Parts: sequence; structure tokens; C-alpha cells
Amino acid sequence: MKSLTDKQRIDYPILAITLFSVLYNCILAYINHNITPLAVSHVVLCEGMMMLSSVAYLLKKGIYEEDLPIFLFLIFTLIITIYITVMNRVPFIDQFRNVLIIVAFAGIGSWASERTVKLAFRIGCFFVLLFLVCEIVSTPFYVSLFHPGQYFENTRGIKQASFNNTGLFANALGFQGRFSFGLIDHRSSSIFLEQVSLANFCGVIVIYLLSFWPKLGRIEKALFVSTVMLILLTNDTRTMLIFSFISIIGYFAFPKIPKAFDLILMPLIILIGFFVHFMKPEEVGDNFTGRIGVTVKKMLDLDFQAIIGLDITRIGEFADSGYVYLIYGSTIFGLIMFWLFVCLFPAGETAAQRRCAHSLSLFIFLNMMIGGTAIFSIKIAGLLWLLIGYMRVSEKPRTARIQPANVDGSRVPG
Repeated sequence: MKSLTDKQRIDYPILAITLFSVLYNCILAYINHNITPLAVSHVVLCEGMMMLSSVAYLLKKGIYEEDLPIFLFLIFTLIITIYITVMNRVPFIDQFRNVLIIVAFAGIGSWASERTVKLAFRIGCFFVLLFLVCEIVSTPFYVSLFHPGQYFENTRGIKQASFNNTGLFANALGFQGRFSFGLIDHRSSSIFLEQVSLANFCGVIVIYLLSFWPKLGRIEKALFVSTVMLILLTNDTRTMLIFSFISIIGYFAFPKIPKAFDLILMPLIILIGFFVHFMKPEEVGDNFTGRIGVTVKKMLDLDFQAIIGLDITRIGEFADSGYVYLIYGSTIFGLIMFWLFVCLFPAGETAAQRRCAHSLSLFIFLNMMIGGTAIFSIKIAGLLWLLIGYMRVSEKPRTARIQPANVDGSRVPG
């Protein structure tokens, strides 16, 4: 009876933090366009509130031996951050912020109940689908709510392109010849206001479906599957289309694959990337092979200074090449540590846990070959790592094992 209670309770602080991480950008955009102009400080303030709330929640719960992997990862990243800042004489905290998001949400995820996780995904997905339909049916009305172009200019300093009179974020407009199903005249963005986060949200939902499919009702399955399909048809995301098709096969194959396989997945993807590049060395455009070509070329250009983190001033050039960005921002040792964490932190005992672990590694390492920093955005990373943290302890909920103490210091039997 205790286990049932643990699964069905709702952790409202965790739910609020997670939903805010998904929704805060569109809330700020609505305020920016319809109430008062905002600045980058408001975005930083919101992210800071989420981080502080998550850390405070974890500290209140207490630090246990099973929390050591995430905190050791954070401490390692802090040391690397200090090293890079001192050696380059330029403050650079981006990678520490990225890892802090992972640690914070994986941490609160390990305390979340099953009902809380399912509710966070259900509500988040509902709003994404609602405003995605709104964007498809009436783009002018969608723009009147959020005006993404204006929002990113005010809060990120990204000037609105002169050719863009739609009010949308310019990068969502696409270009002639780009892969598209042709259902709408731009790449959909929904509540994320830009196309890359919506594409990655699709990937996060696929990982969730692989992890929870047998536990979902028909209405929930319809909600998530229809959202994934609508994103794939309107966002023009080649990577998530490939990832989704592999995941359908993976649902049946992943439980049969040892978790240790994830350790060779990143080197395998990089090796395939080099093979693709050498087969088509001139491909460097905005298509799948072209993006791979760009990343491989930048990897080939790495020098010793970059590998040991002594050339941080160039990191802005690599925002679209994940592996190179990580090396510049955290040294080769930071990339190795991130690789080990992604592969080893998730649990892999049950079929659901192995589906979750394998799909996470595939999602992360495939994304890093054709993209850059988007997987670290709190809009996506919060929900993703909440799921990973929960799945790590899903078979042995922490609240069922760690009982409150009596006045005399002994544990309440559970």
C-alpha cells in the first residue's frame, strides 16, 4: 500500500518547476509583446529562480550516497570552469550552467512520483499541441500572442531580419530547397518560439513514450503520438524523423541490448560522421549530410590549444557543432566526462529503463553531430532530465526507502 501511495502522490514543487521550465519562454514573450518590453535579465532571472528552487528542494531532501554521481559531475565541471576562466582570463560559465540544469532536474526527478512525471509530460505536451495547432491554423493570431521575432530581439539581441515581416523568429522561415512536407510555409515553433527546441521536444516525448508506453492510457497515447506526428510534419526536422523511426524499432530491440553498448554509441556515431564526410567532402550546406560535414571539418581543425581549453574566445563559432563546442567549452576531458555521465548515469535493469537509457544516448549523441547547444536549453533539458532522474530509481522509489526519522533518530519502518 505504501508503494501505491508513493506512485500516486503529486509533488507540486517539482511539477511547478518543471512546467515553468517548459512554458516560461512563451509567458515572457506574451508579456514582452502585449504588456511591457523585457530584456535578457528577465530570462536570466527566470532560469535562476528555477535553478535555485531545484537546488533548495534537493538540499531540503538531503544528500545521499546515490546522489554522488550527479554532484561529482557538477564539482568536476566547476573545477573545469574555474580552470578555463583563469587560463583564458575570460569568465565562461556556460558549460557549468548546462551541467547545473542536468544535475538539478535529474536530482528532483529522482524524488518525483510516477504521477508527477506523467502529469508534467501530459500538461506540457497539451500546451505544445494546443499552440502548435494555433500556429498552423492561424499564424497571424499566433504572432499576435507572442511575436517571437520581437521577443528574441529584446531578450537575446538577435536583430529581426529585414526580409522577415511575419513576426516569426527568422530562423523558422526556412529557405527554398530545404527538406519539408510543405504543410505550412515555415518551420513550426509552438510555445518554444523557435524551431530547434520544438524539434528536440519531439525527441524528448519519444523517449518518454519508450519509457512509459505500457503504463499510458489510450487518451494519453493519442495525445503524445499526435503531437509527435504533427511536429514531424510541420517542423521539417530531419534528425528527429530519423530518431523517431529508429525508436520504433528500438522499442523492441533496446531491451535486448546491454546498457554497456551506449559507451560505444558516441564513438560509433562520430565514426559514421567521418565516413559520411569523406564520401561527400564538399557537403557543408544546411542538409543532414551537410551539417555532419560542418561538424567533421571543425573536429579536424581542432588543435592542442582548443583541446585543453585555451582558446575559449572562439567558442561562438561552434554553437552548431556539439562535440566541438563541448571541447572548446570544457576541454577534451569535459567531453569525456559528459559522455560517461550520459552513458552510465541512467539505470538499465528493466526493459523500460534500457529503452530510456539507449534512446537518451542516441538522442544526445546524434544531436551533437548535427547541432550544438540546443540540447542544453532548459526548455528541453528540464523535462528530459526529470525523466532520466525518475527512471533511474523507478523500480525502487526513494521515498519508499528513505523514511523520516523519529524523534530519537531511528527510522520509521516502512
